[in-house]
Amino acid sequence: MATFKKKLMRLGGRTAAHMIGFVAHSSKIVREPPDLMDRLRDAHPCIAACWHGQFMMVSTLRPENVKISAMVARHGDAEIIGETLSAIGVQLIRGAGAGHRKKDRGGASALRAGLQALSNGSSVVMTADVPPGPARVAGAGIIAMARMSGRPIVPIAIATNRFASFDTWSRLTINLPYSRLAAVVGDPITVSSTADAKELESKRLELETALNAATLRAYELAGADITRATPLDVLAADTPPAPGLALKTYRLGTAALRPAVPLLLNMRGKQGKEDASRRGERLGFAGRPRPEGQVVWMHAASVGETNAVLPLIDSILGANPHVNILLTTGTRTSAEIAARRLPARAVHQYVPLDVPQYVQRFLDHWKPSLAIFTESDIWPNLILGTSERRIPLVLVNARMSPRSIRRWRKYAGVGRPLFSRFAAVLAQNSQIARAVKWLGAPNVITSGNLKIDSPPPPINAETLASLRNAVGQRPLFLAASTHPGEDTMIAAAHSLIRNQIDGLLTIIVPRHPERGSGLAATLGGLGLRTQLRTRSWTPDADTEIYVADTIGELGTFYSISPVALVGGSLVEHGGQNPIEAVRLGSCVLTGPFVHNFKDAYSALFREGGAVEVRSSDDIAKQVTLLLEDQSAAKRMRSGADEALKSLGGALAKTLGAIQPLLEKQRA
Repeated sequence: MATFKKKLMRLGGRTAAHMIGFVAHSSKIVREPPDLMDRLRDAHPCIAACWHGQFMMVSTLRPENVKISAMVARHGDAEIIGETLSAIGVQLIRGAGAGHRKKDRGGASALRAGLQALSNGSSVVMTADVPPGPARVAGAGIIAMARMSGRPIVPIAIATNRFASFDTWSRLTINLPYSRLAAVVGDPITVSSTADAKELESKRLELETALNAATLRAYELAGADITRATPLDVLAADTPPAPGLALKTYRLGTAALRPAVPLLLNMRGKQGKEDASRRGERLGFAGRPRPEGQVVWMHAASVGETNAVLPLIDSILGANPHVNILLTTGTRTSAEIAARRLPARAVHQYVPLDVPQYVQRFLDHWKPSLAIFTESDIWPNLILGTSERRIPLVLVNARMSPRSIRRWRKYAGVGRPLFSRFAAVLAQNSQIARAVKWLGAPNVITSGNLKIDSPPPPINAETLASLRNAVGQRPLFLAASTHPGEDTMIAAAHSLIRNQIDGLLTIIVPRHPERGSGLAATLGGLGLRTQLRTRSWTPDADTEIYVADTIGELGTFYSISPVALVGGSLVEHGGQNPIEAVRLGSCVLTGPFVHNFKDAYSALFREGGAVEVRSSDDIAKQVTLLLEDQSAAKRMRSGADEALKSLGGALAKTLGAIQPLLEKQRA
């Protein structure tokens, strides 16, 4: 099989090599400058740079008696490229830069081989941008090769007026025969062997600019449409694309289904998920008058997002005395938090359902000058309707799970018309930033997680004193923000721990308080003495499991709990915010599913400030250790504090991106 595959690759490479020759011989060639071949000969040996996906015909720019080597990646997809180049007499250098990926792709050995080829009198052809992108961004490797070799980089672009292109990350372009073929070479770029970091970055940007200019000029000379060969994310960043068929269908569908909305709201109301007294807000009717002056609309999906943006709201209001904030959320629990914690000049409304008529009604009343969305709550009608009114959009604390990134990449035709409409995106980490940039967002900043900079949840002093009095000296374990599927595991851990530690009290705070009564019944059925907080404001002396089915008291429970399992992590939810627990002195345990707070947990694990658990046995073992060994608990808290020091700064970066937009709208 391996031999057959190799033969097939060789055949494909030879076929592609014949195709390249056929395109070159059947096309009318235009060169700029006219003495292009002489310039290449004078620069030889040089580093010939082109953009990825635009390299098919570069081998045709080969002065006679000049040796050429080309850098080709090691992965399977590059084998046919290697066979093609070999068939036209180009020596191969195997390996490529890793870009943002940690996987070794042979970049270091390729650099050494490239330097050796240059010293042996061979020019080296390589793409300036590194898979898998971002496209049309020059990497540092090609600059390093120029610095170390002392040889110039020559920007090269070739275009034909007849070509096929594909929606790959680099917009792979296949040139076709009987074309007008244009070849453009830019001025050589040299890099000093003593260049410092600032100069190296300047040269990288110079190469990027020169390659873009050469590419544009080549397509102009060929009489070709360069947009057909431009990566779609680059196009979207320049000009947001119009909604495609999928988005148009969605908009028409949500409008057509409007008569069914009352049924949906009735069903949600019976489940306790809707506030009947404010139902009109979900239909776009305002629940209060619009304040005078500039209104900044900030949307947060639920409790976690609301807590994350409260400090941002305070910062915006503090820096802009003329601004009012409209905060929209979609859940009753987040509305209750907003009612307690929003400052003056900030009001709360339920977000309208994503129906075009409701969105229009909402925007007609509030007329925001800026719209700020939070994390991953992307609603097409809200975004498109806001953009159509030329209201700047910002996405803060942007979050995508690995699964979501794959889904957005698969349905980029839906994502690009949405994400390209954001004037700024503040991403939690570089992986998310790359994904959002690939979807066409024009201004993406890696800011970190706003939840790291959020103050801890509020603590009610009277409630805290009452709970401490009731608990006394009993050992205590907290399971915070739990999701379905986690509670029985925690109950099993409780049963194991109580065999080692007498008098153990386990407090479970479900992420959604409405689960409380059902949860208490389930745990009671397991033979555990269980109480609900809404029925008893303190646990009795013989209570084993205390279910806190209330809102806004998590800070108080963290404050009395030496050890806390942060939920949403034993099931594939992605975890909840561990920083709240750290700030209030709890030792943090977590399950393995923490992609929602990947960066925070990475720092905590690195400093020994959190421990991963995967089973009831794991939970029982760690809780027992931390309750019995105070020195171990102290080391964990100290490590968590060290981790916090490396994680802050998102709030300042976010405000720094928003403030210019506010000032521009005010002008």
